[in-house]
Amino acid sequence: MFTATVIVSVVLAGVLTLSAVRKLSHRAEVVSTYVRVGVPEDKLNHLAVILLAGAVGLLAGLAWAPVGVAAAIGLIVYFVAAVGFHIRARDIRNAPTPAVLAVIAVAALVLRLATL
Repeated sequence: MFTATVIVSVVLAGVLTLSAVRKLSHRAEVVSTYVRVGVPEDKLNHLAVILLAGAVGLLAGLAWAPVGVAAAIGLIVYFVAAVGFHIRARDIRNAPTPAVLAVIAVAALVLRLATL
């Protein structure tokens, strides 16, 4: 079971890091996606920091479970909120990405709890 926890946590941390790097790039296509759902460009760096903290928390949580549990819960909240922003903006086309990441964060939480 711990092997599955490691795999899910490491893969999710990698995806979060890539997403954070995209936000930090402030490329026009990235900015337009967030502005369309009501997130101003000046908040992208804040979102990137949250994602990087989540990635670090998942990885640190492999050594100390409470950190991994907290990180997974925080990521679930983050991605559920992201889905809500997409739905509110009627940007249904882009809502599946944070929805899938929320499900993966739930899997990370369940796996981490199962290995306590």
